[in-house]
Amino acid sequence: MTVREPVSHLSPLPRYAILVDVGYLYAAAGDLLFGVSSRRSYRVDAEGLIKALEGRAAACMRGELLRIYWFDAARDRVPTIDQRVVAPLPFVKLRLGNLNKHNQQKGVDAQIREDLETLARHGAVTDAILLAGDEDMLPAVEAAQTYGVRIHLWGVEPPYGTNQAERLIWEADTVDVVNADFVKPYFALDTSRETPSETPVPPPIPSPTAVFGTRPKPAPPPVRQPNPVAKLGPSRDRVEEIGEHVAHKWILTRGRDNIRDLLPGPILPTVIDKELLIEGEKELGHSLRPYKEARDWLREGFWARVYREFDFNVGISGKAPR
Repeated sequence: MTVREPVSHLSPLPRYAILVDVGYLYAAAGDLLFGVSSRRSYRVDAEGLIKALEGRAAACMRGELLRIYWFDAARDRVPTIDQRVVAPLPFVKLRLGNLNKHNQQKGVDAQIREDLETLARHGAVTDAILLAGDEDMLPAVEAAQTYGVRIHLWGVEPPYGTNQAERLIWEADTVDVVNADFVKPYFALDTSRETPSETPVPPPIPSPTAVFGTRPKPAPPPVRQPNPVAKLGPSRDRVEEIGEHVAHKWILTRGRDNIRDLLPGPILPTVIDKELLIEGEKELGHSLRPYKEARDWLREGFWARVYREFDFNVGISGKAPR
């Protein structure tokens, strides 16, 4: 009788995953850099931050990266603009919990615990980097270690004291901290938002004349001669109307806060611009790809509706929105 050697459930090669509690990361970094933890107070280059975390891990870990788990929350689990940018990134898995009316995350800790335990139980990783601070992570850390997985706890440098649970620090196999210099390039204070404790009266929005009055007037566009063989595209009024309709629908379905994140415009993130084009073509019933002008009209209609929604008086190319 042939005796088979026992097969280990662990990967023969070192492999690690990075699990990030985004709520902790953003709040701790905002507190460190600006003294505020509310996400509404600053903007984050999430894609750049993820790449930086991936590079930092590659420099200090043995083996290959399995993937980065990005645990965040959204109202009714409808992804925000920033989360839609993160979702298609390579080797990134977006996990969404719910955000209640008090802006508290619900279900995020449970998702982190479940994924960490599952990875360990199935031998998918030999090491896990956990960027979190909540003591609720403790049972998952202990369970993963039981399966032979090493836990490397990362935190954000606190301005004073500590921002991670003491017992979580005790149980981790290694502990490391990212400092202000590491996170600073990816966080920018959002001065366009009202902060009640500091700026009770928002500054008036400048008029188009105030903003563009000192700029030289652009040269008049050249007169275009009709091209008898060119395809006739859709009318400008119709395309702008569709752009406004898409903006109105997004405000209702994605929420005013998410759409406000696109201001001041008029440049859209690539992912969002593609979604606008797809939605516009659906409404129109045919492709806008051959018509560059029509795609510009679609964006102008979109921004006109967004600017009206937020009483933003400076429109595209310095024109007040219609």
